[in-house]
This record gives sequence, structure tokens and C-alpha cells, in this order.
Amino acid sequence: MRFAISFLVKCLFSRLLLVFLLLTLPIGAAISQAAGEKKAAQPPMSFILVRSLLCQENCPEWISAEGRITSDTPARLRKMLKKIGGRKLPVVFRSEGGDVDAAYAMGRMIRKSGLETAVGGTRLKGCPVGDTRCQAAIAKDGPSGGYTYSAGAYCFSACPLALAGGVSRVSSQWAFIGVHQITTVYNKVRVSYRIEYKIVNGKKKEISRKEVGRKVAGQSSSTELGKKATAALTAYLKEMGVSEEVIGLMMSATPDNINIVPATEALRTGLITDMLSYNEWPGMPLCAPDAAAEAVCHSHPVAEAPVMAKAPVSQAPVQDAATETSEKLPKTQPMDFLLMSNGNCREECTQWISADGDITPDTPARLKAMLTTLGERKLPIVLQSNGGDMDAAFVMGRMIRAAGLETSIGRTQLPNCPKLDPRCKASIAKSGPTAGEVFAGRAYCLSSCTLVLMSGTPRIVGYSSIGLVRPTTAEYTRFFAYFDEMGVSAETYETMMFATSIERGTILRSQALKFGIVNGIIPYDEKPGLHVCGPEAKESLRCPRKAEAETVPVAASVN
Repeated sequence: MRFAISFLVKCLFSRLLLVFLLLTLPIGAAISQAAGEKKAAQPPMSFILVRSLLCQENCPEWISAEGRITSDTPARLRKMLKKIGGRKLPVVFRSEGGDVDAAYAMGRMIRKSGLETAVGGTRLKGCPVGDTRCQAAIAKDGPSGGYTYSAGAYCFSACPLALAGGVSRVSSQWAFIGVHQITTVYNKVRVSYRIEYKIVNGKKKEISRKEVGRKVAGQSSSTELGKKATAALTAYLKEMGVSEEVIGLMMSATPDNINIVPATEALRTGLITDMLSYNEWPGMPLCAPDAAAEAVCHSHPVAEAPVMAKAPVSQAPVQDAATETSEKLPKTQPMDFLLMSNGNCREECTQWISADGDITPDTPARLKAMLTTLGERKLPIVLQSNGGDMDAAFVMGRMIRAAGLETSIGRTQLPNCPKLDPRCKASIAKSGPTAGEVFAGRAYCLSSCTLVLMSGTPRIVGYSSIGLVRPTTAEYTRFFAYFDEMGVSAETYETMMFATSIERGTILRSQALKFGIVNGIIPYDEKPGLHVCGPEAKESLRCPRKAEAETVPVAASVN
């Protein structure tokens, strides 16, 4: 009897046990970065090869990338890159964001291909306003005709991560770059398995497992970056040469809002490497070091304004600048100072000091006379100069710093003056301020003028050219001592200076911010010298802030 029972038990446990196991698992943490994902305003990102309509010969081409970044966007980009072969065309982004992992993949593809990136929208020829990339205008073979625009263009959420892949990455003050928190979405799925067990030597052993069904069991999300997500983001930013400070900018805005990154922050953190000038547009390639002045590219290596000879700053006679001046440009003269008033207003007009011309040994005395006339009034100084005497620039800079004045770069135009003589004597007021206008475009502050510029508190720049030369051996110690005095990174500039063979180079705005030569970007809707109101001004829309106000837009949240 005992044998029969024992045999029966062994038979039962030697059979295969068929078991259905129900598990609830989080499957594939999906990453989403755009606000309002449920109501995606943009279709999935598509790529169009476009040729500029704004020129006739050697017209630039670019890849227009617009739409939401989805998981299959990298495959579409890869297809476009295969189509263009080894050509290095800029990628122009206009996107509200999307999938972070896809943005990483896109950025790495762009960097590996050595492509440039920009923020901008593309309008194809013949398309209506509401459908700027209409299907009818897309060429079946070859590039489509069109042009880009900056005003209102945007790169939000995950888009800046793809933008960061560019070897050169640019935007303008009319476009927007925005970041916010990364949202990790966990999809809960109930999975059913058919599992077969077998008892071997008294122990249960699984011999097969097969999925037989799954069902969605809910969803959860989190804005907290886990260790893996943080490590992936940090590694990617480091790989692309972008500061980890961007993570702080991202985490300071909820997923439902966007932190608009000011131009200064975008440049300082490396999200972009330069700002487009007033006459440059997204999709323009970066100029080669030897690019001709007429080449259709951005960041020309040679300033449009007349430049100083290659002699050291303190030894460069001011008349040498005139020998290189085109007949189409105004002749240079010793720097003079004019008290200016905005000629486009009737009351509560802003005022500034226009400092235009070459710096000579007696320029500091002229500046002192102007400041004495103004008394305690703190008006901004707007500079335009080829440079000149270095010792005089040191003296001017120290006077400006002691007075706590703002500096910027701008060209002042007096009314009824010809282009070749924008400060004609006939238009200068005999007493009181002279009415006129000031512009950042095509303005310049070169050589020792930049030493004066860096003394401002604050010191800001718009679409203007900045340049510095190497000091001679005799000037070296005083040159960098002045840098330290003005709170400018002498060590960083010195490293850059000796890493290039250019004796007289134009400094990019990104470099000027990095060194501390300037500490702000003039907002796109403002002009140099118009940050401080006149003595009789009252608070109004025309006079929004005083000298101590911030010089760049603060980060704003946009729904």
C-alpha cells in the first residue's frame, strides 16, 4: 500500500506542470519633453532640401527640419544625409520638441557628419502664409526654392539637444530657444505568460516561457531625473561641448512651461556658438577663414568697417586706418564726443554719449571734459572706433569705470548728413543734445577701442564687430594687468590669442562673452545707448528702465 501511494505521488510530480502567470510590468520608459503632448500642434518632423532664393550665384543650400521629434525622426534624418552624400549643409530647426532619445541620436548624427545647425523657419516659394512648406512647392528631385526667417522661429524642449549637435550652431535675437523639465512616462502593461515547469530531483525547474497576451494597465510619469537619465543627459552635453548648467535651466521650468534662454545664456552655455547679424539668415554656412567679403556666409573673418594696420596697438598711427579705408566708407578722424538725443521721439527722449573716431593721446582729456559737463548724470557711452593709442584707451577705461557708465557699440547717424559724413557739423546742435539715431548694424569697435568697451558697467553689444590685437612684448604686462582690473578673463583670452596666427582678429560675440569683454547682449527690440532715460524723463513705455536695470531679457515662461 505504501509503495502504491509513493508511486502515485512520483507520477504526479513527474508530469509537466502548465502554469499561466500574470505579471504587471513597466515597459519601456518613454521620454517626452514637449508641453501639452496630448495636443501636439506640429506633425512629425520632416526634412526638405532647400536652395536660397535670395541670391543668384553660388546660392547656399540647407536642410529644413520642422515638426515634432518622434522615435522615427533619426531614421528620416539618416535618409536625408544619405541623399546629400558627403555635402556639409546646415540643418535649420523649427520644432516644439519631442522625444529626447531621438534628439540625442540626431545630435550625434549631425556632429559625426560635421554639419552646422541653426534656429529658423523655412518658407518655400509659392506657399501660402499658413503653410510655409506646402507639398506643392517641394521639388521631386533636387532642392526646393525658398528662404529662411528668424522672426518667431523657435527650438523648444528636446529640439535644443538636437541643435547642440552642430559643429557651429547659431540663432538670432528674433528667434527663441526654450528648455524645460524632461518628463519620463512609464506605461504599465499586464503581460500573460505560459510557463512550463518540471520537477527534477524534487525541485521545480522552469523549462519554457511564452508570452500569450498583454494589456495596458495604466500609466505614470515623473519629472525627476533618475540616475540613468541624468548620466545620459550629462554625458551628451559634455560630448557636444555644452555646459551642464543647461540642466539647471531645464529643471527650473515645469513640463507645462518653457524657459526662454536669453542670448547671453545660450552663448555662455554653448547651446549656440554665435548670433546671426542683422544681415545674416539661418541656413547660411559659416564663413571659411579665407572667405571673400562677397561670399554668402555668416561671421565673415574681415570686419566690414575700416580696420587698423597690423602694427601694435600703441604704435599704430591713426592715419594708417585711413589708408585701408574704402572710398565708400567715411574717413576716420580723432575721436570726438557728442551728447545725443533720440531724434524719433517728442518727449521723454533717451540720451547717450556718442564716441566716434580714432583714439589719440588727447582723447581722454576730451572725454573728461564731456563727463565734467554732464556732472553726475550717468549716460551710456556708444563707441565706434578703429582703435589707436593703447595708453589713452587705458585712461579712458578707468575714467568710465570710476563713473559707473554703460558702454556699447553703435554707429550714430545725425539727420540730414550724407553717408560718408554721418556726423556732419551742420547737424550738430550748438547747445544741448544733438538729435539723431543709433544703430548696432555695421558698427565696430576694434583694437584699443575694445579696451575702452570692457570698462563699462554694464558693457553690451548687438550686431556689431569687436576686435583686438596682440600686445607687443613691452605692452604685455600692462595689457593683461588692465584685463584683471576690469574683471576680464586675461588667461582665457591669452590662450585664444596664442592659439591663432591672426594678428588682428575679429572676436565673436560668444568669445567676447566668454572672456568677459562684454557681459550682455542688446535685446533685439532695442538699440545701443537707449537704456538710460534723459534727465527729464518719467516712467513710461518709452522709458522702461534705468541704468541699473538688467541688460538682457530674463528667462520667461511660455505656455
